[in-house]
Amino acid sequence: MANGEKVAKAGVTRESGWLYYINKGGDIARSKMVRGGEKKKPGDKAEVVAKTNVTRDNNFIYFIDKAGDVARVPRSKGGTARSKKKTKKATKKPAKKAAKKAAAKKPAKKAAAKKPAKKAPAKKKKK
Repeated sequence: MANGEKVAKAGVTRESGWLYYINKGGDIARSKMVRGGEKKKPGDKAEVVAKTNVTRDNNFIYFIDKAGDVARVPRSKGGTARSKKKTKKATKKPAKKAAKKAAAKKPAKKAAAKKPAKKAPAKKKKK
């Protein structure tokens, strides 16, 4: 992910074969990864690796960065807020680009002359 602001320092070192994430309580937890047709065993439960007690804000996405600390980045906005920004940009610039593109177009190559289609043989008349 992009550079985010650090929320809590934990310094977790990752091991291969484990999935690290932030659980509901705001702590760093890990679960054993299941691969290629394996099924999760009944005893395999998530284990808490580091207690951070991070309280989440819905305007941010929380993740574990390369240093093993909890970091966050702002969530992208969707819906009407995004569509308004696009329409403002779309109305100003494309008019200029369209004029430039029309002048820069190369003439189209002429299509090769098509051969006339063969006629089906005439049907014989019955006597």
